[in-house]
Amino acid sequence: MGKITYKKSGVDIAGASAFKSKLKPIVRRSFRPEVLTDIGGFGSFFKLDKNKYKDPVLVSSSDGVGTKLKIASLANKHDTVGIDAVAMNVNDILCTGAESLFFLDYIAFTKVKEEILIDVVKGINDGCIQAGCSLIGGETAQMPGMYKEGEYDIAGFCVGVVERKDIIDGSKIKPTDAIIGIESSGLHSNGYSLVRKVLNAAEMKRMSAELLKPTRIYVKPILSLLKDFPGKINGISHITGGAFYDKISRILPNNVNARIDKNSWRVSELFRFIQRKGNIEDKEMYHTLNMGIGMVLFVEQDAASAIIKKLADLKLKSWLIGKAVKGNKEVGII
Repeated sequence: MGKITYKKSGVDIAGASAFKSKLKPIVRRSFRPEVLTDIGGFGSFFKLDKNKYKDPVLVSSSDGVGTKLKIASLANKHDTVGIDAVAMNVNDILCTGAESLFFLDYIAFTKVKEEILIDVVKGINDGCIQAGCSLIGGETAQMPGMYKEGEYDIAGFCVGVVERKDIIDGSKIKPTDAIIGIESSGLHSNGYSLVRKVLNAAEMKRMSAELLKPTRIYVKPILSLLKDFPGKINGISHITGGAFYDKISRILPNNVNARIDKNSWRVSELFRFIQRKGNIEDKEMYHTLNMGIGMVLFVEQDAASAIIKKLADLKLKSWLIGKAVKGNKEVGII
């Protein structure tokens, strides 16, 4: 059998080091001025500008891309799923009113072509640039036997900051608040296990351009709204796993219900095709998929029209999709 080496067992340390050196010029494109070190060290340094904040609170999130990666492998298209990894995290902390500061990634694989991994990291870095945050580090883990050859997994972790007085947690939501839904860019990165159950491989490959559209990153437009409409946005919900029922109820006070009118926006044909093909009930669809709404805002009624107009100016479609009413923390879709 000869001498055993780490490389023979499936882990190429020299190759990994060479790969990391190729990433450095890519990720530097996302560096904010607060980044103090290049990638590749034992830790990543980010100096918070204390003069910019009076009472800063750090906000963090960790999430992955899920089985959408299966479709990326099927279609051999890997340049968008990195954006998903960033979006799932930065959109979550955005719901607290936080600005994203920096992001770290984790990519695990058994054996994947280097050009695929570079495409993935380029996507992650592009997502960071869209969100205004820095990709300052991460881990690329070779794990022989954990994944099929050519398959990989991505997860991410981000940190943001918000002034304590500006934290949005839903506690200010009240009956009479208007509910605004902001258009998604497609399925985003949730519900793909259901999609893969409904569609066959040929359909997924044929529809891959639509299925692999990256999750929309809402950071810059929402931060712009928060600046232009201080005190008018009482709650923000990112419509991901659990969709309308779970993600909206999470931010409702105990005495408030959300009433959503599902006829107030146009649901794209992609969702309808999946529903017809799988013979899926409406409630299951709205409990699993975003149905064309990626973010939900609870806003003061007198500001709703102006906020929708501002979103249009920012090139985002949005609709008045419902209202908050007295209740007990439940979501109704009518």
